Amino acid sequence: MAKAQVWAYRRTHGRLGGTWRIAAGFRKPVPVLLLEHRGRKSGRLYTTPLLYMTDGPDTVVVASQGGLPKNPQWYLNLRSHPDTHIQIRAQRRPVRARTADPQERSRLWPRLLEVYADFEFYQAWAEREIPVVVLHPRADE
Repeated sequence: MAKAQVWAYRRTHGRLGGTWRIAAGFRKPVPVLLLEHRGRKSGRLYTTPLLYMTDGPDTVVVASQGGLPKNPQWYLNLRSHPDTHIQIRAQRRPVRARTADPQERSRLWPRLLEVYADFEFYQAWAEREIPVVVLHPRADE
């Protein structure tokens, strides 16, 4: 399903696939971006649609994977290759990924729950602290 969403998002500049309308998103649709990430073992380039919010110049995503026990592959890949690109609507931009420190996570988490309330359920199910990832703009391109 994610591959179809990426295909539609790219071809329509986010008009299709640019909003999440499932679960808590049904009542309050959530914006979606495309995150590129390079495989830490394969070196292959992948694209993953993710819910996001902005925080000043930064873009913030959550490595929730629906509350599953392990972190998603895209998160592990970003830890190995933090310089990447995101696409929001028609705009593709370079970013550097980093995991929010505990204080920053504490500040961002309530705002993330306002964006998508189901993150709270995912955190309750997970036996790990779900990472919050800050994507900071890079000016090197």
